[in-house]
Amino acid sequence: MPRSLTHRENHLVQRIGWLRAAVLGANDGIVSTSSLIVGVAAAATGPSEVLLAGVAGLVAGAMSMAAGEYVSVSSQSDTEQADLARERTELATDIEAERQELANIYVGRGLDPALARQVAEQLMAKDALGAHARDELGISEITTARPIQAALTSAATFSIGAAMPLLMAVVAPTPYVVPAVSVASLAFLALLGAIGAKAGGADIVKATVRVTFWGALAMAITAGIGAIFGTAV
Repeated sequence: MPRSLTHRENHLVQRIGWLRAAVLGANDGIVSTSSLIVGVAAAATGPSEVLLAGVAGLVAGAMSMAAGEYVSVSSQSDTEQADLARERTELATDIEAERQELANIYVGRGLDPALARQVAEQLMAKDALGAHARDELGISEITTARPIQAALTSAATFSIGAAMPLLMAVVAPTPYVVPAVSVASLAFLALLGAIGAKAGGADIVKATVRVTFWGALAMAITAGIGAIFGTAV
């Protein structure tokens, strides 16, 4: 059998749903928790206050990420379901207009009108709603919203990301908490950027620099605010 008939491609876009939530959660966990720890430590507070702030940031952040992802992705899912319901009604009341609408989409993509009409008829004969969902609405199995998956992924990866700077705050001597957490967090962010880029098939160097830069900026601003207010108090 020719290879062209047996070859199966594994496109990385299939990972986009959980990968986006995972990278967002881990990145936010590292940046927000390390920034919180650095800011509190820069205010010259005791080690117990620093650890309490870090633990509170981890728990609150994980819950916030889960709730935020669930609500936002649920809104996307509601919109998709509303569009599908509208499309289902249109197919039931005026299928000929829907068939021509689908054919016009294929004409716009380069098919001649006769072939576009034939393709539309054959696709709608098999799965009319699926054809319109995919080619008219842009909804597919890969891109469809999954609120629970997004919520659980973000909460889990946030917790993992937040645990890294928190662990450094525990093991580092009190006078060196700020530099230890800062350096370790930047290293974690660089690693996250590389892993995310590798999993998504993107440029590793570009992703690593982007993630590390914004993380460093966030920690620098937070540390500066903590130092200013700590001195003022």
